Amino acid sequence: MMRMIRQAVAWTRLAGLFFRELVLSVEDMVLAVLDPRRPLRPAIVAVPLDVKSDAGITLLANMITLTPGTTSLHVSEDRTTLYVHAMTVSESTVSDIKAGFEAKVREVLT
Repeated sequence: MMRMIRQAVAWTRLAGLFFRELVLSVEDMVLAVLDPRRPLRPAIVAVPLDVKSDAGITLLANMITLTPGTTSLHVSEDRTTLYVHAMTVSESTVSDIKAGFEAKVREVLT
């Protein structure tokens, strides 16, 4: 029973994080469309993966792709790196993905 509650809480946190990131990303994309002079920093970044299961990698990649302005491109053959294209990259992009989506995905799958 406690495990079910813990899992429900973990899924709720993951959903909450996703919807928060969704809102922030939509806002960022709207601002980019409304102000074409606004500087973008598009790039492809390599995100080292701690999550190893097919389900975990799939969930993480899909959450990234469903967030406007980001797209999961490829998982390395050894499944240690996820390549992501982002419209606006900062120095914290990789650490934000790892501390946000990846950490919550690991939490729901344990």
